[in-house]
Amino acid sequence: MDDSSALARLDRRVADCGACPRLVDWREEVARTKRAAFADWTYWGRPVPGFGPEDARLVIIGLAPAAHGGNRTGRMFTGDRSGDVLYQALYDVGLASQPTSVSIDDGLELYSVRVTAPVHCAPPANKPTPGERDTCRPWLVQELKLLRPTLKAAVVLGAFGWQAALPAFAEAGWTVPRPRPSFAHGTRVALDGLDLFGCFHVSQRNTFTGRLTTEMLREVLRTAADAAGLP
Repeated sequence: MDDSSALARLDRRVADCGACPRLVDWREEVARTKRAAFADWTYWGRPVPGFGPEDARLVIIGLAPAAHGGNRTGRMFTGDRSGDVLYQALYDVGLASQPTSVSIDDGLELYSVRVTAPVHCAPPANKPTPGERDTCRPWLVQELKLLRPTLKAAVVLGAFGWQAALPAFAEAGWTVPRPRPSFAHGTRVALDGLDLFGCFHVSQRNTFTGRLTTEMLREVLRTAADAAGLP
């Protein structure tokens, strides 16, 4: 991405945000204390911006960075088991240059896919509050507005992301049906010029129990990629 582009400038502003005191305290505490396995890492310890090209046709929206994943590496879904599952699946369906995502400088490229979240700071127990979600929403709205000229499909991971994403799409200019559609894995909602897909989150709770299998994830990604006009 061009460092002078509007999306790159937005990413830098996201990374400097300090609007939620509880999240600031938590992300910085985790960055100081670390996990023993990552004792030699210098943690990112800041809000984590989205990752992927500014002309993306498909956006994937998660929940929030993991304390020892994105909060450590500085890139969404990078350095934790959820990211291992997601990026392997993106690679399997031809949307990523490699199947792993371990650090911000590992050479990974996404092909017309942008990965982001409605909350940009790692939250305690992976649970942002509704107030933190709403405080962070303007970042997602601005990101979606910048992506809108090329964006054709979106995959939302989990019910929390779904509940956060629908009002963000509405604020960014898409017409969202009323009443707002409920989250379900595999659901597909047509907005004006964009297909919105629901998918169970790639959390260990879902992938370890089999609630979300690799093939289920690949199927949603394939369908979304087709809707976005990607090869």
